[in-house]
Amino acid sequence: MKNIYDVIIIGAGPAGLSAGLYAARAKLSTLLFEKSKVGGQIATTDEVANYPGAVPGSTGPSLVTRMLEQCRSFGVVLKKEAITSIVKAGDLFIVTSEKETYHARSVIASPGVQPRLLGVPGEREFTGRGVAYCATCDADFFTDLEIFVIGGGDSAVEEAIFLTKFARKVTIVHRRDQLAAAKSIQEKAFKNEKISFLWDTVVTEIKGEGIVESIIFKNVKTQELHEYEADEAEGTFGVFVFIGFIPQTELFKGLLEMNDAGFIISNEDMKTNVAGLFVAGDCRAKSLKQLVTAVSDGAIAAVQAEKYIEATFH
Repeated sequence: MKNIYDVIIIGAGPAGLSAGLYAARAKLSTLLFEKSKVGGQIATTDEVANYPGAVPGSTGPSLVTRMLEQCRSFGVVLKKEAITSIVKAGDLFIVTSEKETYHARSVIASPGVQPRLLGVPGEREFTGRGVAYCATCDADFFTDLEIFVIGGGDSAVEEAIFLTKFARKVTIVHRRDQLAAAKSIQEKAFKNEKISFLWDTVVTEIKGEGIVESIIFKNVKTQELHEYEADEAEGTFGVFVFIGFIPQTELFKGLLEMNDAGFIISNEDMKTNVAGLFVAGDCRAKSLKQLVTAVSDGAIAAVQAEKYIEATFH
């Protein structure tokens, strides 16, 4: 049999990186998989202000870089491969990627989440041509233009505030008549002269020729439709969508217990319904999905994996 790892971690967001650090420091052979960008959602965040001890100017990418370097310094091996299947055979897990098959005594699932789409005509067609899901990635393209931010939660309002650094005007479009974001975040938005609000409103269509040129709004109370067209001199505007996230847990369906939304169910020790398979991060069913809870999940999962390995294999 090929080399057996103590821990295989699927997903290199903050939860996976935290798990890797704790596992490797416990002298467990640790393999970390990431199919796309290391760092997950935090890698696209301009400012990390709500993480304990964060210094002014801390960014998501800079934090991720330090976390990855720390993991590697303790021996974590990172592989940029997508996992295609995971099976438990006896006490071992057989983890197959697009390139190879691996074996592990324990597995930590931390696949993260992806932005939820509006699901309206024109959204996919104009993604990257006016429609965006990452302010840090795409804000600069809309310098001195108008931007509509769709959503009313923490992420939507925080990103709207960030976008005011670039846009001449930012309008938050929310389906309700009040924001769902934390009060402290709301206060910043209400004080920002560049931010306005469009209440009780949803998007029904995004239109244009090659780039976004107009957007159709619907008032959810009156059902009235209104088409907003880009300023003639500018020709376009931005539509940034922040309406929640979808857990990337397809790989674990049929194996792990999940709730109706697809989030993995666990106890406070990150244990799932499969012995030796732990979960960490935003893909887990829990009340608060933040950087600080993700790294906490990862640490707990790694410590529990160590205890499981000790009890099962020694």
